[in-house]
Amino acid sequence: MGSSNPEGASLPPPPPIPPNVVPIVAGEKPLELIKAPTPKRFPMKRSGIGSKGQRIPLLTNHFKVGVNKSDADFFHYSIAMQYDDGTPVDGKGIGRKILDKVKETYSMELEHKEFAYDGEKSLFTVGQLPHKKLDFMVVLDDISSSRTNAGSGGSYSLEESDGDRKRVKQSFQSKTIKVQVNFAAKIPMQAIANALRGQDSDHFQEAVRVLDIILRQNAAKQGCLLVRQSFFHNNPRNFIELGAGVLGCRGFHSSFRATQGGLSLNMDVSTTMIVKPGSVLNFLMENQNVKTPYQIDWIKAKRMLKNLKIVTYASKMEYKITGLSEKPCKQQTFFLKSKKGQDGDGEEITVYEYFAQHKHMPLRDSADFPCINVGKPKKSSYFPLELCSLVSLQRYTKALSNLQRASLVEKSRQKPQERMSTLRDALKSSKYEADMMLHSSGISIGTEFMQVEGRVLSTPRLKVGNGEDFFPRNGRWNFNNKKLVQPIKLERWAVVNFSARCDVRYLVNTMIKCGDMKGISINSPFDVFEESHQNRRESAPIRVEKMFEYIKSKLPGPPQLLLCILSERKNSDIYGPWKRKNLSEEGIVTQCIAPTKVNDQYITNVLLKINAKLGGMNSLLTVEHSPSIPLVSKSPTLILGMDVSHGSPGRSDVPSIAAVVSSRHWPLISRYRAAVRTQSPKVEMIASLFKPVSDKEDQGIIKELLLDFYNTSGNRKPDQIIIFRVYIDHVLL
Repeated sequence: MGSSNPEGASLPPPPPIPPNVVPIVAGEKPLELIKAPTPKRFPMKRSGIGSKGQRIPLLTNHFKVGVNKSDADFFHYSIAMQYDDGTPVDGKGIGRKILDKVKETYSMELEHKEFAYDGEKSLFTVGQLPHKKLDFMVVLDDISSSRTNAGSGGSYSLEESDGDRKRVKQSFQSKTIKVQVNFAAKIPMQAIANALRGQDSDHFQEAVRVLDIILRQNAAKQGCLLVRQSFFHNNPRNFIELGAGVLGCRGFHSSFRATQGGLSLNMDVSTTMIVKPGSVLNFLMENQNVKTPYQIDWIKAKRMLKNLKIVTYASKMEYKITGLSEKPCKQQTFFLKSKKGQDGDGEEITVYEYFAQHKHMPLRDSADFPCINVGKPKKSSYFPLELCSLVSLQRYTKALSNLQRASLVEKSRQKPQERMSTLRDALKSSKYEADMMLHSSGISIGTEFMQVEGRVLSTPRLKVGNGEDFFPRNGRWNFNNKKLVQPIKLERWAVVNFSARCDVRYLVNTMIKCGDMKGISINSPFDVFEESHQNRRESAPIRVEKMFEYIKSKLPGPPQLLLCILSERKNSDIYGPWKRKNLSEEGIVTQCIAPTKVNDQYITNVLLKINAKLGGMNSLLTVEHSPSIPLVSKSPTLILGMDVSHGSPGRSDVPSIAAVVSSRHWPLISRYRAAVRTQSPKVEMIASLFKPVSDKEDQGIIKELLLDFYNTSGNRKPDQIIIFRVYIDHVLL
């Protein structure tokens, strides 16, 4: 962590006004600027291809794509669907069924054209339809309609939408639907060929988007769960047990990409979380970690079950859960109309009695528990719990626990050969060669991994303490018998032990001894703070607060470091609250450890982290020491790394965190500091890079880091800025 900018520090006068900004002349409104037309931007061309290093062949997770009809065109049409009473058709699964019926009924009017439907309001064809505006009327006997009462009987349809499967009630009643098709735009396939030749192409992204929509439609026809461009089959072999009624579901990501070798299909393994299908009662017991249904917390159960989909043994149909009944099954009543059908005829009967007497399904396991409500707010419809089963492929969007996350990472890990086999199987099962829309587009997909040429660069040399050269071997290096380039002095520190079984005295003595070998001067700790036995039963945040109050009452002032010993090697509940309390609230550097075996190697690795956190430097690249880094060493260069991390799926209230690290002490490239800001949830664009000068509290990340570079680099401003922007295209956690 770098030090903050000293008070009063400022940059030299600003540079001249850019050429695309024209100042107002004298006599006009002062201090205003008129922007000249923005010049057209062109992508940078590569000056050449690297040649250093040992050449080796590499296989990539790309498959060669042939574009055999570059003269073909995609035509984009907007779709509107409504019932005969004018009510819009809702439910995206309905849309696919309706368009399938349109294609079946009006094939000749459509000139037998294949089309790709995005599941919402867009349809794409290869070549133009006979007319720019078309109206169709179709009748479906099993049309889905969310307007249908939940208790009227029927079945369900399946559809996906950016990570959600939508099931809506179907009525056996026939429905007439009006479908309007209107021309929207023409997208030339030639745009892909132009872009691959390096030419400017306005329609390239749109054309590739259509190809990706074709892949989504292909997966939808196979009954997959769709999450953007990732597809998940309902196959138990793909499920990973994560505990608490949650499964990891393995699938694959598939999308078209432009590469130097031409257009390719990029495929990769992908994982999302789903609710464990099967008995609702079993799911709730597993989710709440209880042994009997009588221990279930029904308030938590109601929150967990809401909006999930069930299939009932009584009707063999699927429903969406809207809530739970207020009373147990044997007490919850409803009015059962008489079979004679006369108004007012009927009786009040309990759900339990109805299923026992009228459905001949006596209940054994759910009479004392609430019923599942699948009705609307003013018209409830109940089913006993034991007759309900959760359907498969329902996304679990709540935050995973530490244990679940660790289990997901561990069980999702694949070796390269296994990963290759998985991707080959995914390509084969997708049957893209039989997809009529891809065939009409002139798209063919190879079956072998694309091979590229790689280069193994020579291992860079390092500089350690005393100017000694250091040569890593096989991508590894250790600091045995080596001193650090810039070791720190650890004078004010303490040890905090959260109930770990550890010989703290031996640990501290080993730290002092190893530190001396590395050049780090370590004083004895001020104290060792042991957690009291009575606090161990509290929640993690409370344990942290009580420990911190204890520490503050004993320490004479802020420490340089708090060494925290955790009892769990992985997935400690203490870790998050402890880091938040120290770093975010108190500004105290902390190092957490969970040692199973204390030896010199382990302690040396810990000291390397501590030295870097407290502003020291462990090693340098030899080219920095020279300095002889091409371009960077000759001219002041600022290196930035940017990323945004988002909250867990389903947590729309959690802000996203934008972080930027920047190099300092030019011409070094091994020293960095960080700037962090919160911003609106799920926003990938970094909002705080620049702030107006009028904002005195925060003038933006870039200015903060420019000032730091200026103050640590001999009052030099950067002539060059290199930015590494991290962006994960398809994170599904």
